[in-house]
Amino acid sequence: MSQLVYHGAGCSVKEPLVTYGRPDLDFGQGFYVTPLRSQAERWAQIVGLRSSQGELSLNIYELDIEYVRQNYRCRCFEAYDQVWLNFIVQSRQGLKPWLGYDLIEGGVANDRVVDTVENYIAGTMPAEIALQRLALHQPNSQMCLLNQHLIDECLHFKQCVTLNLIPKGGTE
Repeated sequence: MSQLVYHGAGCSVKEPLVTYGRPDLDFGQGFYVTPLRSQAERWAQIVGLRSSQGELSLNIYELDIEYVRQNYRCRCFEAYDQVWLNFIVQSRQGLKPWLGYDLIEGGVANDRVVDTVENYIAGTMPAEIALQRLALHQPNSQMCLLNQHLIDECLHFKQCVTLNLIPKGGTE
């Protein structure tokens, strides 16, 4: 079964590369997509506000998710819980807990929860309090594709849509 997934960027990405991203991101160095179009559009806006170059692009793909789950090593986080928190912390500390996986799926450590994660990492917030705060949020969804063969075999570029930049603090 194929599923539409999206990647917000400053350009069209017809041939994603697993090695493009930074290794200290939530789920490691890979190509990130989401099944949530609005989330990818927001990410494209963030990229656009950080950079004065290029266009804002919503890249649309089909991902054969059932094939991936049956034939590749996958890890899925269902909630912002202790296991998710430990994984994010280890990733941000450069410990690479994502090694050995081909796809990791779960919540984003975005602006709604990142302060909690950073306070936990800094030791200024105990795990119990961090988990209570995280439990207040419904996770967004991201998938990190960590295997180039998986990308080449299972992720199919459909189209790229150009988005309009919404000025910081502005509305469209």
